[in-house]
Amino acid sequence: MGAPADRPWPGTEAEAVAEQERIRRAADLASPGPAPGEVDRIAGVDVAYDPGSDLTVAAAVVLDAATLEVVEEAVHTGRSRFPYVPGLLAFRELPGVLAALEKLSAPPGLVVCDGYGYAHPRRAGLAVHLGVLTGLPCFGVAKSPFAFSHTEPGPRRGDSSPLLDGRRDPPEVVGRALRTRSGVKPVFVSAGHGIGLEHACAHTLRLTPRHRLPETTRGADGLSRRVLAEIARDRREPRGAARG
Repeated sequence: MGAPADRPWPGTEAEAVAEQERIRRAADLASPGPAPGEVDRIAGVDVAYDPGSDLTVAAAVVLDAATLEVVEEAVHTGRSRFPYVPGLLAFRELPGVLAALEKLSAPPGLVVCDGYGYAHPRRAGLAVHLGVLTGLPCFGVAKSPFAFSHTEPGPRRGDSSPLLDGRRDPPEVVGRALRTRSGVKPVFVSAGHGIGLEHACAHTLRLTPRHRLPETTRGADGLSRRVLAEIARDRREPRGAARG
C-alpha cells in the first residue's frame, strides 16, 4: 500500500521540517480526486495516547461508502518515535497509522484524517503526508482552525466559509470551515493528496448524516480508545488473575 511503518524517520525537528518540505513538493494538490459515489470503501484513521507512557494505539476503520457501515477494522500498538511538537504531529502519528493501514485486507479508496492537510504552516499536514507516503487520496477534517482565520459560516448544514492564511497578501485559502450540523460549530476541511477541496467537503457532508464529525473519525477514535482502555485494564489485572 505504501511506505512501511519501520521506514527511516527524522530524529530532530530540523530533519522533520526538511522532510515536510519534500512531502509538500511531492503532494498532488491539483487532482479533483474521487467524488462521492466514486469510491466503495472509505477509511478513517486516528491515534490514542496513553497519558502515563509513550504507548500509542493507531486505528484504521473502513466504512462502506454507500451505507456507512463498518466493514473492516485494524489497530497497531506501538511506542512514540517523535516528541509532540506543534506543526510536526505527523511524525508522531504516522508510523502507527501506516502500520494499521497495512493490516487491512485491501487499500481503501479514500482516507479521512482527524487533523489537517494543506491547512498547515508548511502545507504538509497529516493528510498530505499520509497521502504522499501511501499514494491514497487523503484529506483532513479538524475540530479547530489551528493557526488560520475564517468568518463564521451560515447556520445551516452545508454552509461554509474560506479558511485563510492571513500571513499571505492576499490571504491564501487553505481549507474551508464547513457546517455539518445546523446550529453546531463547524469543522475545518482541508485537501491532502489526490483530492481537491470541493470533493473533500462533499465527502465530509456525506459522512456526517447525524453528527458533527465524520463517521470515519468517530469510528477510528472510538476503536483506538477502546483498545487503549483494554491495555490499561490488562495492566491492572494481568491475564490469568482471579476476578470477582
